Amino acid sequence: MKWDSSLVIVIFFVACQQASYIPPEKSIKYPRPSGFPDVIYPEGSEPTALRILLGRILFYDKRLSANNDVSCGSCHALSTAFTDGKSFSEGIHGNISKRNAPTLANLAYQPYYLFEGGVPTLETQALVPLHDTLEMGLNMMDAIYKLNNDQYLKDLSASAFGRDSIDPWVVTRSLAIFQRSFISGDSYFDRYKIGQKDALNESATRGMQIFFSDKAKCGSCHSGVFFTDFGFYNIGLADPDPGKFRLTHQPADSGKFKTPTLRNIALTGPYMHNGSMNSLRQVLEFYNRGGNSSKYKDARIQPLQLNNQELSDLEEFLKSLTDWNFVQNERLLPLEQ
Repeated sequence: MKWDSSLVIVIFFVACQQASYIPPEKSIKYPRPSGFPDVIYPEGSEPTALRILLGRILFYDKRLSANNDVSCGSCHALSTAFTDGKSFSEGIHGNISKRNAPTLANLAYQPYYLFEGGVPTLETQALVPLHDTLEMGLNMMDAIYKLNNDQYLKDLSASAFGRDSIDPWVVTRSLAIFQRSFISGDSYFDRYKIGQKDALNESATRGMQIFFSDKAKCGSCHSGVFFTDFGFYNIGLADPDPGKFRLTHQPADSGKFKTPTLRNIALTGPYMHNGSMNSLRQVLEFYNRGGNSSKYKDARIQPLQLNNQELSDLEEFLKSLTDWNFVQNERLLPLEQ
């Protein structure tokens, strides 16, 4: 994406402006699944019911695109854990994006955003697709002009943030507050972990043992409650995308991408940053053979020598990470018109 001067100005505005008003409405807490930490939110982004409502409206509002045809929800659908089932998403005028749409589940816990980790907060992340000419293609100030023609949104902004008009602060905070509510931690695996031993079938149980074993070592990067260490690795994909090099310009970072979460992974294909793999089995076979040849490939990407049954069990375990209640949560869908 080309970072033009107008975007830099808006990012400065969003990052530095201080909230001048704390509404009387009571702050609420996001749900916290077993084993999850509390959500820590920036000052000015405290969640309230009205702020979440405003963010929900804006997330599905196509007026945030240049041609009023694309919303955040166009590329991030709840039924697929906020992905879109495509290798590359389609933006305004049929433009095709450069990377696969990642899941938005548990964004509240990420320390940085985008595949190369170049955006530090969820508030500033909202500016990236908005200004990207392949995605939404709209200058923030043009978006503000359109939204301020909607009296209901202005009234909601006044009630939620104490501001009598829509501004970049309101847009970015509202979107971030709504997206921080995308918390997913009720899979069959999670139920198994809290004592429901029949939550996993025999194949998934074997797959879990393989996943965390010294042989497969999947859990060395896909670790912790979120199944990611948030690190950056070159896994040996044959792809011209420079990855983290785009941010650091260090040759050793060529082809490195942030470890994705595996939660809801069965629903978020196609896989990899370039959507080059259509099935979980294809991904597992890629790792089983040790990836492709690459100068900067991580030394841990080596042939695993797993047999067909072990691959099938691993796949079954990955399917157990689906949170069906999350992807059917009506409170995360667009409001009925």
